[in-house]
Amino acid sequence: MIRVLIADDEPLIRAGIRMILTSADDIEVVAEAGDGHEALELARRHRVDVALLDIQMPRLDGLAALAELGRTTPGVRTLILTTFGERDNVLRALREGGAGFLLKDSAPGELIGAVRAAAAGEAYLSPAATRHVVDSLAAGTAGRSATRAEQARRRLAVLSERERDVLALLGEGLSNADAGRRLHMSEATVKTYVSRILAKLACDNRVQAALLARDAGLEV
Repeated sequence: MIRVLIADDEPLIRAGIRMILTSADDIEVVAEAGDGHEALELARRHRVDVALLDIQMPRLDGLAALAELGRTTPGVRTLILTTFGERDNVLRALREGGAGFLLKDSAPGELIGAVRAAAAGEAYLSPAATRHVVDSLAAGTAGRSATRAEQARRRLAVLSERERDVLALLGEGLSNADAGRRLHMSEATVKTYVSRILAKLACDNRVQAALLARDAGLEV
């Protein structure tokens, strides 16, 4: 079982998240916190695997709690869950060692999938967050675009035409479901393609693959 902590200062939000997560037979919500300090204490006490942290909480916000968990309880994988999708929040969460970032209006299946991915040691970003990160990092490296483009194109040479189509949509920040609709493929098939792409490109997560797609100018 994946042991989860939910930290949010709104009880109704916590209740909704708990209801979604406990519908999965491999996830157990073992603690709930109303602020960042309480989240730190409960994460240690209950030996949680994944902590879901809201950004805006009293006493200690989610990003500060994430950083403190990384220093004191490194075994906990942390997901930032918020209504705020600003680029700076996404990048700070990743810099502080967060396992992922998703918005509170994400679909229930996406929330469950993010928890499972975090517990498995994988990075997870919602499509909206992926777009923020890709756009930000691409803008920051514009001066080296020609060199990066050539390097990216060489790496992408190992992909089949269909894999390149899927990768191009990752570069747009699309979810597996949305990519499947664009390419007339099932979500499960897209997921298989994504796993294959990450393995071929030696990428740890979708964000790294999306950046390669952007650098290479890949389009469907």
